[in-house]
Amino acid sequence: MFKTKDSFIERRRYVRLQTPIDITYTVPDTGNVLSTNIKNISADGLRFETPNKSIKESDILELKMVIQDAPNPVHAKAKVIWKKKMSLEDAAPFDCGLEFTEIEEDNKNTFLKFLCDLIYTIKKEAKNAKKK
Repeated sequence: MFKTKDSFIERRRYVRLQTPIDITYTVPDTGNVLSTNIKNISADGLRFETPNKSIKESDILELKMVIQDAPNPVHAKAKVIWKKKMSLEDAAPFDCGLEFTEIEEDNKNTFLKFLCDLIYTIKKEAKNAKKK
């Protein structure tokens, strides 16, 4: 945890990275499979937007993430940690924060390599931007 001068406490263990990743997820109870894009991702979780009202905190969602240049999608399970409505409108979507509970063994290296490559690319771009 990190404290800042404004007494804000950062509880995240890993940096959140914003990158477009298509995912599909299975809604518990109904078995419906929905597609969306993530808003951000880290080594221990992700955030996405959904129109689905039936998703509840503590639900376990089955995920399939399509990672660029990966030969196969990454299959994982994640627990819904929080869910917030995006606005007061009746049809407004929800933001959901998920924590990974399981990533298939065959997919862990693909997922971790993707995150490392993404962090490296961001740092490299920032370094090049400073030089200009």
